[in-house]
Amino acid sequence: MSHTPRIPSPDRRSVLRGTVAASAALALPALGAASAPALALSGRPRAEWGVQTGDVTSSSGLVWVRSDRPARMIVETSATESFRRAHRWHGPLIGTGTDLTGTTALSGLPAGEQIHYRVTLADPADPRRTGEPVYGTFRTAAAKRREGVRFLWSGDIAGQGWGINPDIGGYRAYEEMRRLDPDFFLCSGDTIYADGVIAPSVTLPDGRVWRNITTEEKSKVAETLADFRGNFRYNLLDENVRRFNAQVPTVVQWDDHEVRNNWYPGQILDDPRYTEKNVDVLAERGLRAFGEYFPVSTLNARVGEGQGQGQGQNRMHRVVRYGPLLDVFVLDMRSYRNANSPGRQADDTDGILGAEQLAWLKRELSRSRAVWKVIAADMPLGLVVPDGSANFEAVAQGDPGAPLGRELQIAELLRYIKHRRITGTVWLTADVHYTSAQHYAPERAAFADFAPFWEFVSGPLAAGGFPANALDATFGPERVFVRAPERANVSPMESPQYFGEVDIDGDSGELTVRLRAEGGTVLFSKTLQPGRVGQ
Repeated sequence: MSHTPRIPSPDRRSVLRGTVAASAALALPALGAASAPALALSGRPRAEWGVQTGDVTSSSGLVWVRSDRPARMIVETSATESFRRAHRWHGPLIGTGTDLTGTTALSGLPAGEQIHYRVTLADPADPRRTGEPVYGTFRTAAAKRREGVRFLWSGDIAGQGWGINPDIGGYRAYEEMRRLDPDFFLCSGDTIYADGVIAPSVTLPDGRVWRNITTEEKSKVAETLADFRGNFRYNLLDENVRRFNAQVPTVVQWDDHEVRNNWYPGQILDDPRYTEKNVDVLAERGLRAFGEYFPVSTLNARVGEGQGQGQGQNRMHRVVRYGPLLDVFVLDMRSYRNANSPGRQADDTDGILGAEQLAWLKRELSRSRAVWKVIAADMPLGLVVPDGSANFEAVAQGDPGAPLGRELQIAELLRYIKHRRITGTVWLTADVHYTSAQHYAPERAAFADFAPFWEFVSGPLAAGGFPANALDATFGPERVFVRAPERANVSPMESPQYFGEVDIDGDSGELTVRLRAEGGTVLFSKTLQPGRVGQ
């Protein structure tokens, strides 16, 4: 790699509701190295890639770490930074089978509290030989609605050849998001670009040079399990990401670029860059690496020994219940879809969710008692996303008439929400590399048997920007706001990155969405009222 950044030792910093201590200064190893040099192995285990938490609720959460060698993961939690009266959690034995990553499930946590934690790695042969602890913090969801909820969302990271640029401070948007101190971050997919090469430099249209940190695994498309693992490690080279992970829990989902652009199950590739042509093989490897590098409660790769959470499951879709105000329904619009096509089928049971996931979503929406039900979709509903000259990648296919193809499944879901009088549904997504707000209404639609709703789009977080997509009139979308570049693949040096903010007021129950641009600007704001079927 051309640059090997170091993890600094920042001062203990105060945040809005609590503080977090960062890890001690440690040099990051070269990506792709299976183990540290023999001399280093004579020392103690090191947690050089930071820590992160995921799928946090009012009483539980997952803590992640990566070691530089086999080690036992030990987590301590406390209500204070002093770690007085700390509770100890004995996590998994970390080994090469999970690329030296490990996750410990925490349960029985107090609701609505700042939790301080530290992760220590111990030598499996001698538990007294431990490495320096790595520190983090998170807030559990409140048990009472009056405390409110505030979270951020975005997606699309390291895309189109725009990687970690040390000249501009790396992934700067992560530091901006960290300073907002949200309760959690919803990452809406394209967390890596496994099919995207990161070159040492790129010359911009104005003659400036974009310079990337590069690694071996990012020099080609990902095919092997080692390639995919290296793609996930790449983003952790960024100091902003590691600092953010230590303070803000994530709820993460995947989309296409965790495997390959616009992939679908059963696809056989004709891309000459790939020696492995079966996309199902690539997807299996990509999902395994995803589960190793993100704490996800329903992926078996994330569950430590004796940590029951997620046993018997290996799927992306799930509900993260964040107290009485909010349930987050995390969709998987990739694993169960049918093949990309012109989308004109008059009968389509698989659609973009698959029959089983659609039934799950309807059932869980009906069971939800949360004031707001955020549907985290990794692809937009009414934006036309083409795949080549004839096929389509998302739901919409440009035909403004009655639902066809994948639209049939979404029509069934929207009809169900209306007739079951399910209140407070809001759709959040990323994928298209700009930010916008769409309002869907039956009076504008070819299909009218649904209640009005909003869809908000944000991103990219660290990737190229693209012009706005066309709208498909089937569900009556109106583009109330959009901010997008005028040409394709605008670099982060030329156009700001985007993320969204959702703020739910505990007293009124109102939900306010703010579409933000990197640099602190709020581009658009919309406040929705609770207790309504549609808005």
